[in-house]
Amino acid sequence: MNDDLACLMYLLAYDDAAEGPYDRSRTELLVRTAALVDLALRGRLEEDGGGTVTVSGAQPTGDPVLDGVLRDAAAGHGWKRLVRRHRKQTLTQVEDRLAAAGVLTVRAPRTRFGTRRLTVSDPAVPAALRARVFAALHGDDLVTVIPAADAALLSLATAGRIRTVVSRQDHKTFRARIDACTGHLAAFAPGLEKAVRTLPMTMIAAQGGMGGS
Repeated sequence: MNDDLACLMYLLAYDDAAEGPYDRSRTELLVRTAALVDLALRGRLEEDGGGTVTVSGAQPTGDPVLDGVLRDAAAGHGWKRLVRRHRKQTLTQVEDRLAAAGVLTVRAPRTRFGTRRLTVSDPAVPAALRARVFAALHGDDLVTVIPAADAALLSLATAGRIRTVVSRQDHKTFRARIDACTGHLAAFAPGLEKAVRTLPMTMIAAQGGMGGS
């Protein structure tokens, strides 16, 4: 779980007061995109000349979240379609995985139609993760030496407007650094970089009922 970007993204998006993600519909898209980035970093997802995502290798990863995304990618979709596809299911799978690992404690909803309540078992875990992304944003290292996973998490947290991770002021002050981190994704797939850059618009469309299933 330590190197699972979808789980790490969820923990960045977790909010104590909400007893779950700070914004569930946004987090669905963030963890789904994080899983796509994870697979691209592993060399399991690539992009053909027309922007269609292709799967490299036939062996499963052993992670139900990533393997589900691989199955979706095998159908020959583009990155944006894969970001939206089955995002609710992906978020639930991530929560289940974190609960099974003892990172989350699950309690019943407060009301009949509410969502289950999720508590981080050890607050030090998301705190350490936020510090890791903070270091990528505020550190003195060149952007080119920031670990690809950390650069991706920073880009996604910014796109999702997770203000506990990237404040409005930080977004303005470090705009060029954040932009460069997002640009790293183009080395794996130009379309994946574009999908991350357009996530804010995808989130607006999804909340308006135009985001796919």
